Amino acid sequence: MKKKVLSCIQPTGSMHYGNYFGAVKNWVDLQEKYDCFYGVVDYHAMTMPYDTKKLRTNVWDLIFNLLATGVSSENLFIQSLVPEHAELSWIFNCFASYGQLTRMTQFKDKSAQSKEAADNFISAGLFDYPVLQAADILIYRADYVPVGKDQEQHLEFTRNIAQRFNNQVGKEYFVLPETLYTDVPKVQSTADPSRKMSKSAGVKHYISVFEEEARIRKQIRSAVTDAGEVKAGEMSPGVQNLFSLLKASGKTQAHDSLLEDYNAGNLKYSDLKEEVANGLIEMSNAFRAKKAELNADKKNVKNQIKASSFEIRKRAQETVKEVKELTGLMNVRF
Repeated sequence: MKKKVLSCIQPTGSMHYGNYFGAVKNWVDLQEKYDCFYGVVDYHAMTMPYDTKKLRTNVWDLIFNLLATGVSSENLFIQSLVPEHAELSWIFNCFASYGQLTRMTQFKDKSAQSKEAADNFISAGLFDYPVLQAADILIYRADYVPVGKDQEQHLEFTRNIAQRFNNQVGKEYFVLPETLYTDVPKVQSTADPSRKMSKSAGVKHYISVFEEEARIRKQIRSAVTDAGEVKAGEMSPGVQNLFSLLKASGKTQAHDSLLEDYNAGNLKYSDLKEEVANGLIEMSNAFRAKKAELNADKKNVKNQIKASSFEIRKRAQETVKEVKELTGLMNVRF
């Protein structure tokens, strides 16, 4: 049997190449080797102030973007269509340490953002969302979770809940999920290579995966290269970012050839930028064509995702049924 992988994403904003190369491309590649569960987690999107009128729209926009970039529909589910996530989260609250939750660094960072807002509102959901995240992972008995350094603390928290649960019920019921490290490029803003590619920073700081050719060429041609001080023998962050984008776009031969030119001191930045633009344009053209095909059949596509969520929910229901048996709770026959 294939090992299971769980990964989730919040339905916020459009998809840019930072999102794609940083997470979504990895999702696509992992489908070949693992039994994958990919969730669009709208419960998590509620932990910070949000627009109730846009949430459902954002969910479907992200679903169509994921499908257009290669994620298989049978691996996708919408979190709120699987209410067992929330039920298991409550059970896990009783196995989670308050002290651990107070030490979660992402809660500290996000609560600081909330304090800066006008209403100064910090929801209990924001404090407690690592428990829901643990339920997201453990409900499918995931063997691996692809995470970045900023999420390692959350996975360790999940492992602690699983171990505490196993100890309480006297059975090694939950597999302790492991971190799955993959080669994921770090994509920075082409306008300011010192910061991550991000939509919130403004239009100059991100490139949509569905962008038109002219816009991509313009943005890459204006990409920062040698700004700031660079130590002798080191590649500047701007040039490094362009090489990273070129390699990530699959242009390995062009990447290696231009890197040789760089090492020999013969690199023309215009040549590097031209190849980066070509690589991204080729990908964007394919993504736009696939998305147009999906948009022409919206009702059917939405039904496919509802069906896949229904099938994936069966696995979640089985886990919750067994958890309730183990913990002495009343059960409902499915």
